[in-house]
Amino acid sequence: FPRVLIDGPYGAPAQDYKKYEVVLLVGLGIGATPFISVVKDIVNNMKASEEEEELEGGGNGAKAKKKAFKTTRAYFYWVTREQGSFDWFKGVMNEVAESDQNNAIELHNYCTSVYEEGDARSALIAMLQSLNYAKNGQDIVSGTSVKTHFAKPNWRSVFKRIALNHRDARV
Repeated sequence: FPRVLIDGPYGAPAQDYKKYEVVLLVGLGIGATPFISVVKDIVNNMKASEEEEELEGGGNGAKAKKKAFKTTRAYFYWVTREQGSFDWFKGVMNEVAESDQNNAIELHNYCTSVYEEGDARSALIAMLQSLNYAKNGQDIVSGTSVKTHFAKPNWRSVFKRIALNHRDARV
């Protein structure tokens, strides 16, 4: 497993994210607010970089811009107890999901007020959720195209998957 060091906080949570190729953003409840802005900024910077490359035909200007903005992949985990919290940023989440053509940003919503994973009641909710998502492409909990998971994230699994997918990157 990767070595994880947690230190801080120092300054704004979104201060230095542009220095990393891969970012893992975790927001809890209303603490997701600054990370929603980061996710939207990543999408905007990626669009701007692509447009600039097209205009300049991959010239030196595009390379200079890319150096200032290194992020190529982002994982956002929003964990909240209240399903109503997902309404706060419904529009932004839909916008990010729709405008991320390269699938560079993975969005994960977790609602922890539901029964623990494996409980028959949560299995029924998850089944209804999956059916509705497959049919309409919309989540029944958040009302967005970002699928909501129930219970808490399995952080060990999350960290392992990211570490395996980005062996040589600083996350």
